[in-house]
Amino acid sequence: MFKRTLAAAALFLLLAACGDSAAKLYETAQFEEMQRNTEHASKLYREILSRYPEAPEARLARERLEALEGK
Repeated sequence: MFKRTLAAAALFLLLAACGDSAAKLYETAQFEEMQRNTEHASKLYREILSRYPEAPEARLARERLEALEGK
């Protein structure tokens, strides 16, 4: 369990260091969802919608938010 958490943290830091384009934010949000950290995933999806409303990932982020919020 510790190794998995450590690996997750390392991946998150690596992605965060690469910048915050819509695609990278979406990848990070997906990763957070897989780790069952839906609160942080939702925050990242909202950030995509706010900062990159015209990006293809915005549509995907909206869909994931709706699924997470049960809409």
